[in-house]
Amino acid sequence: MERSFREEIRLLGLGEGEVFHGEGILAVTKALLQSGVSYVGGYQGAPVSHLLDVMVQARDEMDALGVHVEACTNEASAAAMLGASIMYPVRGAVTWKSIVGTNVASDALSNLASPGVTGGALIVVGEDYGEGASVIQERTHAYAMKSGMWLMDPRPDLPAIVRCVEQAFELSERSNTPVMMELRIRACHVRGSFVASDNRRPKVSTRDLQQDPAPFDYAKLAHPPVTYGHEKLKYEVRMPAARKFVVDAGLNELFPGERGDIGIVVQGGLYNNLIRALQQLGLADAWGRSPIPILNLNVVYPLVPEQLTAFCAGRRGVLLLEEGQPDFIEQELSTILRRADLQTKLHGKDMLAMAGEYTAELILRGLLKFLALHAPDVRLTSGQELVSEIDDLRSRAGAAFGGPIPARPPNFCTGCPERPVFAALKLVQREIGPMHISSDIGCHSFATFEPFSFGNSILGYGMSLASSAGVRNFSARRPLAIMGDGGFWHNGLLSGVSSALLNQGDGVLVIMKNGYTSATGTQEVISTPASESRRVAEGASATGTEVTIENTLKGMGVKWLRTVHNYRVAEVRDTLREALTSDFDGLKVVVAEGECQLERQRRIKPLRAKMLKEGKRVVRTRFGVDEDTCTGDHSCIRLSGCPTLTVKPSSDPLKVDPVAHVTNGCVGCGLCGEVAHAATLCPSFWRAEIVSNPSGWDRFMDRLRRRVIAWFQPAARPAASRAASGQAG
Repeated sequence: MERSFREEIRLLGLGEGEVFHGEGILAVTKALLQSGVSYVGGYQGAPVSHLLDVMVQARDEMDALGVHVEACTNEASAAAMLGASIMYPVRGAVTWKSIVGTNVASDALSNLASPGVTGGALIVVGEDYGEGASVIQERTHAYAMKSGMWLMDPRPDLPAIVRCVEQAFELSERSNTPVMMELRIRACHVRGSFVASDNRRPKVSTRDLQQDPAPFDYAKLAHPPVTYGHEKLKYEVRMPAARKFVVDAGLNELFPGERGDIGIVVQGGLYNNLIRALQQLGLADAWGRSPIPILNLNVVYPLVPEQLTAFCAGRRGVLLLEEGQPDFIEQELSTILRRADLQTKLHGKDMLAMAGEYTAELILRGLLKFLALHAPDVRLTSGQELVSEIDDLRSRAGAAFGGPIPARPPNFCTGCPERPVFAALKLVQREIGPMHISSDIGCHSFATFEPFSFGNSILGYGMSLASSAGVRNFSARRPLAIMGDGGFWHNGLLSGVSSALLNQGDGVLVIMKNGYTSATGTQEVISTPASESRRVAEGASATGTEVTIENTLKGMGVKWLRTVHNYRVAEVRDTLREALTSDFDGLKVVVAEGECQLERQRRIKPLRAKMLKEGKRVVRTRFGVDEDTCTGDHSCIRLSGCPTLTVKPSSDPLKVDPVAHVTNGCVGCGLCGEVAHAATLCPSFWRAEIVSNPSGWDRFMDRLRRRVIAWFQPAARPAASRAASGQAG
């Protein structure tokens, strides 16, 4: 079963005057319900996964309000849901991980932004940018500007986030324009409190149906010739209306200060980092109050020229904090100041980083440069000394390691079913030589790290087979593409499989069938095996193996198809070798089946604990290494990379090298033994079954085994006795 959000679901039901305490992304979820949203959709992905996950698990609560919740197959289908708000006075919200998710949704977004909306439309994107990101480093800002959608970047403070969500719908309706709201990783996970309001039941919902469809209006279609008029509406009608609402509603925040000669303009999402940097310099107290005036932009597109010129007028210098490239805000603000003939010196990328995350340390360094130039009289409790201390600590850390601090790349989970496939692929590569491997988005991309180092490209979710299309036309050896079942349903079926079949392409596709969209939080897909609760609810059969992927591939016309059990390394190796060397000219698909180990442990551990509590018999498999047999060459480690398979000093003084060792984190998947067998390594691995609450039969068999083993083992006799009989030494 998936992670339970029972406590989070309870928070969604808080009423007027009650205090909500939790994470930023959950505050967004609660704010949506307080805004009277009619429908919510999206595609999961960090850091906004909880928004959709919580609502999906809170179906009963959503049904009571009449809110429709839909877990979409990809971001494009989520964006297309917002089409409901074009013609109808209903509020809709969708969510996904940006920037990759926005790339997928961009076609629908462009067509949505052209005619505009009647009901409020909000797109909540996880701005996965900076050091903690797991995707390419780009910004949502470009999409907002390109398509003429408004972009909010709320200050990471729960009351501010809730207010921005609620007013985003009003902004959308007042200007007939979709609104995007970007939330960085820290904003999604910042914790705080706000006073809740009652959830609003939407006027049009699953419980209050729209009796008649909206009348036909060609002007609401994203289709020529009306699209020419849409462009004029965007910038001559909608944008002025949006700017007026931003000012009237006070969406951007002015924090006044005593200094009239300098000021700071900051994107809302960077506000907390700015205050932290000011506090380190003694220029802000514990409540964030600073002598330097701050204009906090919760709406970063469109900017309001009158608001910015009023803030900058009469100041010697203004520092702008805009994270990432291109410097959209800085360029526009420079133009605004020039057109207003203001001589205020604007600084930004010249004193801060051109690209990358704006951490508190980086902002602190930029503030020191800005203050030294425009306010040298400012008294700092600490300044250059603090920067020098940070540099010294970093230098000493590097010296302690004898160089740069070692990287700690991510790795497969212990017992992950995808690791055996790559161990088998490594064995195949030894036999037939290296081949081009197209990687994909998902857990399997961890194979690009040691000890496997597999992967020549990552082009997008479900795009691996499509990206190998060009390679297979000039490669002497067949290319191999890898994707998960999540990527297969997201995009891989159409962009990869159907294209390969249409063009009669020769290649190998490995589909990691672990049962979930594991990389984004183990959400269910259409091929997720039915749990006991789902089988009861849906009346499905409890027997048989889930074969939705295989049946789909057969229906598409795939002729060469094999399904293998991941943990049987020798079988996987043989199947991969056959696919790569087969005389069959066409697409060859290997479905590697093995349940996500995280989900398996979440399912098994509660059951095991319950059985132990009830005194029932429980068997747990455990693997280990016989250190007397282990030679210390560590081939097993280089082939599997399991985190629980490590080394330890040998107890034998004649063995210089450390021996292999299995830690207590072992989940008993059996990969270490399977790899040793498939690669014909030393027979040093042992397998044991640990029985708790053993039965009488277990006890009898244990005694019998001990006696049989004793017959084959000579009894140890005292050394004095052996010496007396001439057997000493």
